[in-house]
Amino acid sequence: MRANKELQKRVFYTENIEIIWNHVPVEILGESDKFSKTVTGFRLKNINTQEEKILELDGVFVAIGHHPNTEVFAGQIELDKDNYIITQKGSSHTSVEGVFAAGDVQNTNYKQAITAAAGGCIAAIDAERFLAMVEE
Repeated sequence: MRANKELQKRVFYTENIEIIWNHVPVEILGESDKFSKTVTGFRLKNINTQEEKILELDGVFVAIGHHPNTEVFAGQIELDKDNYIITQKGSSHTSVEGVFAAGDVQNTNYKQAITAAAGGCIAAIDAERFLAMVEE
């Protein structure tokens, strides 16, 4: 666990948090239809035994950790040497017209929830303006 000692204590002593050591995520499970997506579980793999198990749950919060989760965009959007998405200064515009980035995948300095929330708002406004221009 990489959190500071005080945050670790809070996690250890919170009754509704289960710590599952030595596992990595494999797949978010769920159902979807034309209008919605529902999370039903999470497939985990034990890094020691390679054994997989399914954890039944209603939702998943994906935290980026220390490395941006941008591999899926490699070769499609301009990334920097550390694989962060490069955006135009002061905006969420990427190297691809109509594609916007926000939060930890493009912010190399702050990497905090409030930065991601602000970045999400910026990206929403930039996307809205882009769509308005496309409609004209």
